Amino acid sequence: MLSGKSYSTCKKAYLLLSEFYRYLEREDLIDKNPMLNVEMIKKANYLSAQGIENKPQNELVTVFSPEEIELLKAEAFKRFGNGKPLYKQSAVYFLMLNTGLRRGEVCGLLNSDIDLEHRVLHVRRAVKEYYRRDGMDRAKGQETKVGPPKSATSVRDVPLNDTAIEMINRLREEIYLGEDSPLIPNEKGDFIKPINLLRRFYRLQTAAGIPEEELKGLHALRHTFATTLINGIKQPDGTIKSLTVKQVADLLGHTTTEITELYYVKKDSTKLEGLTDAFNL
Repeated sequence: MLSGKSYSTCKKAYLLLSEFYRYLEREDLIDKNPMLNVEMIKKANYLSAQGIENKPQNELVTVFSPEEIELLKAEAFKRFGNGKPLYKQSAVYFLMLNTGLRRGEVCGLLNSDIDLEHRVLHVRRAVKEYYRRDGMDRAKGQETKVGPPKSATSVRDVPLNDTAIEMINRLREEIYLGEDSPLIPNEKGDFIKPINLLRRFYRLQTAAGIPEEELKGLHALRHTFATTLINGIKQPDGTIKSLTVKQVADLLGHTTTEITELYYVKKDSTKLEGLTDAFNL
């Protein structure tokens, strides 16, 4: 049934069935949970059976190269002859690149969540999109909800470097509707849908000259942020400044450092005192 599906889909199906039969057994609707005799297949074996190479997770992470970032910057801030921005709220992508925010988190930011004086923003909510349902079937279209972030650890404070502060100021210069309004509002002043932000990002990449087959999603900005912090940036004096895996995990809102280590490579580095101050992307 799951032939051709990803390993994560297979694992979700396994866990769902296990929980379903556990419930039936607990309610005395069946004598024994049949899933107790079913072992979850190992990822390497699952991929091998489908002829797929089992690459380390960090090799599957997509990041923007320095050259691609420069292309995006050059295109993102172009203006019409009358001085108006060619692209709406394009500074948000570089805010994400310098904070590691998820797309739902940046869409959920209120102006009041940002403290420029103390150079920090507070992640307190996220905009999430769900497929509409008609009973058990998926209906046409999506609905948007604003609620808590992905997990308890996703509620966090993120330090702002110089570039992040510059991007926030750019966004506010473009449109500012008050402290209780979203940092990047839609045309009605409400929270913007993450999917619309993604569509704009694809258009920006295409206009910047990035080939269609190399277009990346918004999560690649988060990957680039984390990879840069862990691998480090070479300073003018020749030293490499980076963060520890624990520091990056806290910045990203990961529940454990294992998640961070799974995705990002750690190399030799020196201790960074000012967190993200040295990492302006």
